[in-house]
Formats: sequence, C-alpha cells, structure tokens
Amino acid sequence: MIWCAWNSTVMGRGTPAPIDLPKELVVSRLYRYARNPMYGGAIIMLLGYVFWYPTRAILACPLIFFLGAHLFVVFYEEPHLRKMFCAVYEAYCRSVPRWIPRWKRRD
Repeated sequence: MIWCAWNSTVMGRGTPAPIDLPKELVVSRLYRYARNPMYGGAIIMLLGYVFWYPTRAILACPLIFFLGAHLFVVFYEEPHLRKMFCAVYEAYCRSVPRWIPRWKRRD
C-alpha cells in the first residue's frame, strides 16, 4: 500500500486521497497487474486478522470492506477517472483487471 501511495504521489503528481487525486494516470509497477492494488492490499491485511483472530465479526470485516470498496470504485472512482483521462483510461481498463491481478500482462 505504501509503494502504491508513493507511486501516486511521485508519478501521478497527487495523492491516493479523493481530495487530491493524481494528475497523471499511474499504470506502471503494481498498477500493471490490477487497477486497485491499494484496496487489494487492505483486503489482504484484513484477511491476516481473520487468520490471527478468527471470529465471525472479524471475518465480516474483509467482506464489508470489499463491498464498500467495490461500490466506491464502480460508482465514483472509475466514472471520475473516465472523465479525467478519457480514452487512455478506457484502454487501461480493457487491458488490466479491476481486482484479481493478471500476472502475465497483455500488451
């Protein structure tokens, strides 16, 4: 997550926060494999808590987080990025999956 935040700040000239989004579309490094690696990292972290302290409440956390992140991405983030970056973002969406990384990248 820190690596992705760094990329957004340095390469994208902004932050991952919705109040200061990157001015450039970042499509390198982890973003070559999945469009939302920061959310994926958060889900992996929450799954670690499930293995460490397995309760129903803790098990619900990654599921609730994923549902919220998915709704945020689909209904706010992606439409906003489509407006900002137009055809470049559309091409990126066609070649990189939203959630599950594709380790062999299509050109």
